Amino acid sequence: MLVTIGWCSSAMTPKDSVQIVKANWSPKKIRPGVVHKHAPFKFLYGMPQNIHIIEVAPAGKRQSRLNLLVNEPPRTLSESARSVHAIAAINGSRFDKSNGKSLCFMKIGPDVIDTTSFGQLNGRATGALRIDKKGNINLIPWGRQIENSWAEQNSVVMVAGPLLIKDGEMCAFSQSDSVFIQERHPRSAIGITKDGSVLLVTADGYFPTHAVGMSIPELAYLMKMLGCKQALNLCGGAFTTMWVNHKDAVGVINMPSGNEVFDHSGEQPVANILYIR
Repeated sequence: MLVTIGWCSSAMTPKDSVQIVKANWSPKKIRPGVVHKHAPFKFLYGMPQNIHIIEVAPAGKRQSRLNLLVNEPPRTLSESARSVHAIAAINGSRFDKSNGKSLCFMKIGPDVIDTTSFGQLNGRATGALRIDKKGNINLIPWGRQIENSWAEQNSVVMVAGPLLIKDGEMCAFSQSDSVFIQERHPRSAIGITKDGSVLLVTADGYFPTHAVGMSIPELAYLMKMLGCKQALNLCGGAFTTMWVNHKDAVGVINMPSGNEVFDHSGEQPVANILYIR
């Protein structure tokens, strides 16, 4: 799973690297060990982009914990986050809009919530978020054989994908649907940096003059430039949403595209969320 950029290589340049690393991210502390960062770009990958990051300090330096919440039936991220007294949240894994069920494997402790559909295992659901009973987080490769043999009883597992970065290297996406990989959409991701910090990231999209969105390789490159040694794509498109609760703002902070307006009001119901408390 080494770096394979191919058709998308022309979109990512040294200038993009410099922009990401040297951007004015305007950090705001939500609570000790949890920071919100935001930066708009006029020409990242040659297009306007709007990126938000929630950065959680490494284990041992943080008071907060990442959790998974399953919504039955789906509801907005705002409703879900408020219900669990979260301080920050992001949308989770893919789900079937017709019935609200997850399309990917989820297990909370001994309880299997859903399994991964065949279509998702065909190059999309190639990674998983694992949270152990102590709250330690890692991102791991995934497949049908791993899923069939997964027997842990004390961890939380949420499958998503594709896996973007493994062991500090961008992954190959040749087994995934090329349209899904190549087209620019709003994107969401989770990453773990070399020092153990956890990053929740959104890139808005579908707004040509404000935020176009990213392809999967562009998202992977962003996560690599942000210092991630592991990174995983989450559910994107109109479901890309980030929410925070701090003294300056309580609510959605990115620009979800569900209402086709570049504002904070376009969030859509989601079947699961990742939240910090």
